[in-house]
Amino acid sequence: MKHISFYTLGGLVARFWREPAGNVAIMFGLAIIPIIGFVGAAVDYGHANLVKTAMQNALDSTALMLSRDASDLSQADLNATALAYFTATFNRPEVTGITVSASYDASNGSAVSVSASGEVPTDFMQILGYNDIAVAASSTSKWGNTRLRVALVLDNTGSMNDDGKIGALKTATSNLLDQLESVATNPEDVYVSIVPFVKDVSFDKSQYSSSWDSANGGFILWDDGDLDHDNYWDALNGTCSSSHYSTRSSCLSHGSCSLHGYDDVSDCQAAGTCSISGYTSQSTCTNAGTCSISGYISQNSCTNAAACSNPGQTTRSSCTGTKACSKSGYTSKNKCTQHGGIWGYGTWTTGVWTAGVWTAGTWSTTWTPDSHSTWNGCITDRGDPDGPASDYDRLVTAPTSSIPATLFPAEQYSSCPKPILGLNNNWSAMNTLVNSMVANGSTNQPIGLVWGWQTLVGGGPFTAPSMDSNYTYQQIIILLSDGLNTQDRWYGNGSDTNTSVDYRMYDNNGNGTCANIKGSGVTIYTIQVNTGGDPTSTLLSNCASDSSKFFLLTSANQIITTFQQIATQISKLRITQ
Repeated sequence: MKHISFYTLGGLVARFWREPAGNVAIMFGLAIIPIIGFVGAAVDYGHANLVKTAMQNALDSTALMLSRDASDLSQADLNATALAYFTATFNRPEVTGITVSASYDASNGSAVSVSASGEVPTDFMQILGYNDIAVAASSTSKWGNTRLRVALVLDNTGSMNDDGKIGALKTATSNLLDQLESVATNPEDVYVSIVPFVKDVSFDKSQYSSSWDSANGGFILWDDGDLDHDNYWDALNGTCSSSHYSTRSSCLSHGSCSLHGYDDVSDCQAAGTCSISGYTSQSTCTNAGTCSISGYISQNSCTNAAACSNPGQTTRSSCTGTKACSKSGYTSKNKCTQHGGIWGYGTWTTGVWTAGVWTAGTWSTTWTPDSHSTWNGCITDRGDPDGPASDYDRLVTAPTSSIPATLFPAEQYSSCPKPILGLNNNWSAMNTLVNSMVANGSTNQPIGLVWGWQTLVGGGPFTAPSMDSNYTYQQIIILLSDGLNTQDRWYGNGSDTNTSVDYRMYDNNGNGTCANIKGSGVTIYTIQVNTGGDPTSTLLSNCASDSSKFFLLTSANQIITTFQQIATQISKLRITQ
């Protein structure tokens, strides 16, 4: 290979400079150096900015992770732990000279600050004498005056079995619970409820007690007393004296009355006969009666009266103190006994009142409801049997035993989901519930939503922990569903918008369960898992608190990353960069 010396090269340059054409070429050659430098600087600075973004993201995660244990760590341990978290997250091997430091401050609430710096090697700027670019970033996590309450409203319907959705939901929820647990410095900082839903929701049937029964002032409605229809649990779960019939109405409609002229069970049982002739109602019959002493027609006068067994004796003393004949008209012992009478002292007896007895009509077939202990825990929408009443299905109005539409109707739905777990911080119990979820049944998003809301306020069997006035609270519902509403207590999702499940959730006027929840100050996140090519759910989009809180997913795996994203967003910890 030939080499050119520095002096030879200098002579050639001088000759080139003297040539007019060479002048331009030399000037261009000299100018190209800074041009390349400036272009290269843009490339190198772009690379450095990407590194800084990655550094910032890693610091945000590090600050969040440190926040749980920062108060218990020494300064040396805090720095070491910060470096470990940062290194595990920051994957940019080209960066050199990395330093990470952390600090914890409890003077005004609590805060963890983390900073990092390093050098990014340059590719082009070395021409200008710069071998690397320094990058630095910082992140602060603050907490201490904000607490978080989250209701997870999770679709457990049959279609969740498709495309791995139920498995992904379990993984995503478990990960989300881990994230929320990690940001709770104190147990009271984060409470979570879990509401698996299908057409119905479910209570923990093992906790059943008579105090839940509406007959005892409780909140569960078992029966409306209408014997001609099968509207409630007692009418649909029981045994007929005639084994051919499986519901109360069919059982009773095939019976007969013990009284002539009644062919309806209610009319039959309301009718009856009195032991005293002339009385045709139970109240008049039982208020009537006969006295053992003639001439007395009221119970009071009868029981205050008395009579002697010997005729003619009208006082107790004369009756029991003077001997006389048991037959009237004989005043001597001989004549009395000669005529079949008994001579002796009389017996003084007070009047005895015999009240009328009402014998009600009886129906030949009887229906015996099953014990409520056999209930599977399912609860359907509040309201009247033929439709919603006063929007109780859209509200968290407290139940009142005197208003049946406010109570929670029991139902023996065959696809009953796992029981709701109210607000708690028992992370193990929550994970156990999530892992036990199974997919089955029809879709009724409104009932899941309203029960998510109920858990936040403490409705039905659930108690919401009291709020400390020294803190502010974020209340959030996360609703995940994989499809469209199909069925509630009354409707399918038909074309009539006034009688559809969607309408109960959010109607054309902006009313409904979603609007009521948002109006109460609760934030709603909605997630549609659309793996089957369904239309985008305008309903779920409108139900979210804003457009950034609606997520449209097209694969099951996206549930995991979306839950992770939401968990970061809703954390009570505030990150400042």
